[in-house]
Amino acid sequence: MTPEEIRSRYLEFFKKRGHTIVPSASLVPQNDPTTLFTGSGMQPMIPYLLGKDHPEGTRIADSQKAFRSGDIEEVGDNRHTTFFEMLGNWSLGDYFKKEQLAWCFEFLTDPKEGIGLNPQNLYVTTFIGDEKNDLPRDTESEALWKDLFAGKGITAKSVLIGSEADGYARGMKEGERIFFYDSKKNWWSRAGVPEKMPVGEPGGPDSEVFYDFKTPHDKRFGEHCHPNCDCGRFLEICNSVFMQYLKQPDGSFGLLPKQNVDYGGGLERMVMAQTNSPDIIVVNHRPILDYLEKASGKIYGADEVDTRSFRIVADHMKAAVFLIADGVVPSNADQGYFVRRLIRRAVRHADKLGIANAGFAEIVGPVATMYAAAYPEVRAKADEIRKIIATEEEKFRKTLATGLREFEKHAKSGVVDAFLLFSSYGFPLELTLELAAEKGLRVDETKYKSEMEQHRQESRAGSEQKFKGGLADSHEKTIRLHTAHHLLLRALQIVLGE
Repeated sequence: MTPEEIRSRYLEFFKKRGHTIVPSASLVPQNDPTTLFTGSGMQPMIPYLLGKDHPEGTRIADSQKAFRSGDIEEVGDNRHTTFFEMLGNWSLGDYFKKEQLAWCFEFLTDPKEGIGLNPQNLYVTTFIGDEKNDLPRDTESEALWKDLFAGKGITAKSVLIGSEADGYARGMKEGERIFFYDSKKNWWSRAGVPEKMPVGEPGGPDSEVFYDFKTPHDKRFGEHCHPNCDCGRFLEICNSVFMQYLKQPDGSFGLLPKQNVDYGGGLERMVMAQTNSPDIIVVNHRPILDYLEKASGKIYGADEVDTRSFRIVADHMKAAVFLIADGVVPSNADQGYFVRRLIRRAVRHADKLGIANAGFAEIVGPVATMYAAAYPEVRAKADEIRKIIATEEEKFRKTLATGLREFEKHAKSGVVDAFLLFSSYGFPLELTLELAAEKGLRVDETKYKSEMEQHRQESRAGSEQKFKGGLADSHEKTIRLHTAHHLLLRALQIVLGE
């Protein structure tokens, strides 16, 4: 099945079960100044999970675009991406564990309405409990999972694991299918584990489903394999969060007045499971890979170094296209910095593949075509996006030419001054690190960060002098708002008159 087919089946499945289907929110959070990007399916739903009434009712489902900037450096292997979609369904004080786990399992295993996974390949985890915070073991989810597997003729044994390290030490035995992990693995709150949660913060146990590719265990990751092992055998494909607790003023946990379900299923990961392919790029970026193969004359998978470059270009360009479609343009600040970083890293790896300058921005085409049905706005803005990417590529090539010459001088001396390359030649740290790694050179990141902080302090001091008159304080946010006020006032005067 294709990503489009799985997305469509999922939304139809939950529509039949009384859910209102809502459109994806923007990748740029509209009313959340605490984060630059929408990085999960539940993020736009936070106000409703905290108690606000949703205008569409108590049962909601969607497919939410998401971007995680923290994964940029991880892209290049067979399972990390920066842009992805989360299939989500929510119960806002309506149904709870019994209905949620049954529907989750039905969608995963039913070949008619769902995606028809073999239940023998599915393993689940749930919350072991937390004695010091008086939080009980989630035996209710355990019992429900046992019944669900039994309905498929599978006897599902449960086992107490604890930490991830405990999993590597113990491994898994024949017939074990339900694994209890600690709060670092099977507890959800925005703050993390229970002890880090502030007063008034909701949270609760969660239950994850893993798909088993049955590949050999790689002992580099630990002595024994288990569902939360990173060796590649198991892939987490979805997670049901049961928000049932609220942190009290005395540090204890009480039940929420309305208990909610927050489910997230990785669309791209479900495609991997449904096609039994452990490569997230090959099954979710195929039209982009086809274009890159044609433009480069190389074949994806034929060479390990080239394959990494194929993956980076495919992922980064898809993410950049969606971010630009949502109004983010390349710049040196905030969201724009990450778009610039994505495009520039993709340019460098496209060069490694031998893709000519004129062909780079044309990657927008296959991305827009892939998502024409689900996100028609991307196709509608394709020409504009192409121009923005081409302009950024041109700028970067000028930086790259001078920066590479300077980098080679540094390389010959054996000392790479990352801050000098950045401040004088606009060479980003991540590119310096990548080039240095290729040549076996070390970059002093601590020195870079120290010099960068000093640079920021000096810039801030200069801003404070410039804006001293009339401001309540000289904080960066105040200065930015004050400047925005002047720009807005002048714009209004130009359009509407004095």
